[in-house]
Amino acid sequence: MMDMMGKMMAPASSAVAAPALAPATAGSSVAGGMAGMPAPAAPGGCMGGGCGSGAAKTPIYPSLMTLPALTPEKRAEIEALASQQLGEGMARLASSYESLNRASQAGDHLAMQQSVGLMREGLDEVGAGIAARRVLSEGKSPRNLALDWFKREMNLASPIATEGLHATGGVTAFHLLTMVLLIVFALAMVVIYLFKMRRAAALFGRLEGGTGGPPPGSSAPLAGKPGPGAPGTPPADGAPPSSATPTPSSAPLPAAGKPPMPGRPSEGRAAIPASEPTSAPPLTANWRGKLRVGSIVTETPSVKTFRLLPSPGGELMPFTFVPGQFLNLAFWIGGAKMNRSYSISSSPTEREYVDLTVRREPRGAVSRHVDDLLKVGDPIDAGGPVGRSTFTGAEADSIVLIAGGVGITPMMSITRYLTARSWAGDIFFFYACRAPADFIFAKDVAELQRINPKLHVVVAMEHAEGTDWQGPRGRLTKELFTATVPDLASRRIHLCGPPVMMDAIKAILAELKVPLNQVKTENFGSAAPIPAIAGMSAKVTAPATGPLVTFSKNNKSARIHVDLEAGDSPPKQSVLELSEELGIGIEFSCRVGTCGICKVKMTSGEVEMAVDDALDSDDKTNGIILACQAKPKADIAVEA
Repeated sequence: MMDMMGKMMAPASSAVAAPALAPATAGSSVAGGMAGMPAPAAPGGCMGGGCGSGAAKTPIYPSLMTLPALTPEKRAEIEALASQQLGEGMARLASSYESLNRASQAGDHLAMQQSVGLMREGLDEVGAGIAARRVLSEGKSPRNLALDWFKREMNLASPIATEGLHATGGVTAFHLLTMVLLIVFALAMVVIYLFKMRRAAALFGRLEGGTGGPPPGSSAPLAGKPGPGAPGTPPADGAPPSSATPTPSSAPLPAAGKPPMPGRPSEGRAAIPASEPTSAPPLTANWRGKLRVGSIVTETPSVKTFRLLPSPGGELMPFTFVPGQFLNLAFWIGGAKMNRSYSISSSPTEREYVDLTVRREPRGAVSRHVDDLLKVGDPIDAGGPVGRSTFTGAEADSIVLIAGGVGITPMMSITRYLTARSWAGDIFFFYACRAPADFIFAKDVAELQRINPKLHVVVAMEHAEGTDWQGPRGRLTKELFTATVPDLASRRIHLCGPPVMMDAIKAILAELKVPLNQVKTENFGSAAPIPAIAGMSAKVTAPATGPLVTFSKNNKSARIHVDLEAGDSPPKQSVLELSEELGIGIEFSCRVGTCGICKVKMTSGEVEMAVDDALDSDDKTNGIILACQAKPKADIAVEA
């Protein structure tokens, strides 16, 4: 490479041998672009620049190749040369600027062009002076300085290590830093891998619910606090099951047998296999925490389905539920906490989410808040699941589901679950709807019919005028039931819908000799009265002549109001109604004894309750009552 550099940069050996240095003249250049660099003079050359522009000049960097070191004499020569070239260059720039200014005023374009050329020569001289100063300031050996110049001019990597890089044990600092970063990255990958494996192991352990559970990949519920039960176990009549026990007829559908539901984001996964018996009861009740809105689907103009996901960081829902159960939700609206219960419409086999389907009521404070303001990503306070109007397929060998309006939601959970498990029994699905536009889950029901030959659907439209509805019109009738369901009186029946519709269906079933204990109902409850403001009494027309109720935490007592005109058994206020009159503030939701939000502890006395579905055996043992259902038989005291 030295030979190549010598051929490219040195015009003659004698030019390099001379130690004297001279300024580069205007227009001098070497190797096509090195003009203006300080160069050693030819033998006998001068220091003042009077050698003429035609003299062959060599740039200073190539001439440094033969210098072993910068001696004091050479440093003094370079310093003088740098000062001279900087001064001459600045003077040439000033003179050419004045010439350019005069030529511009005179309009002499040729003189202007010559002035610009002189300015370039001045810049070259200034650059040469600066380059000479760099020889002194950079502190490098002449040989390495020349090699760096050659690398820059030829765009080549430096052939030898520069003095600026310090090596340790033959390895440069850059290489050491690179190796350290690679080691840190590898360790981080190992830590992430171990963390993921630990999470997977913990997940499998939770799914198994203890030793002796199913292998990873099954759908066993989460182990945790004992609750009423999980899908798949025959419960006592009207009570939720307590453990998962599959039957031969409940084998899961294959992956190809469960196509995605229309309008349902992220569905279409294979049905989760039936869970095996576990040694630990699943967590299905008494859970409270936060969920978040994952997606919102509009079912009809007044009904939306809200898909709720675990809080960030969770992969599965923190609870399991039984088809037909519901969740209690809490919202802060206008500075007041309001609770509502909404049935789950998705199948328990879907462990990553739950769907709640909500109708927007024109005068419903909570439903309007949910429909108008709730958006994807919002957190929601939830609790449960609760409710005993459930069906898993183990309670009977067939099922009749009768729904009206938004009462279709728990029936969809049951139907989806039984279909996902390929339940062998017949499912008779009756739905009373106001108009085709109000048919909630219309596409979903049609898809379930397509994939489940055991599902028999009858939908009656009360107002089908002006539509292409081909099914039954009007309301559900005795004739529809008898024509569709053979031996109706021997089958289990679930009923859910508006109170007026449910009363009419109950009358039809009684006429068809259906035993009352075979009919399971889900009451949505009536509109809750406006609570009294604390410290103010609500206007009550009935006299306060009933038993005395003491609210120990609030130090308030009052007697129950009794309707004396009702006959031998006058109706009484419930404990919840009396608490509203006194402004006690007992929380509630359904007011029909199923959600369990109004639970309070009774420390003395005795009450009667028409419905106590939300109480388990532990509640009853510990004196827990439902304030919305409790009517005192004698003086009582409650912790409220």
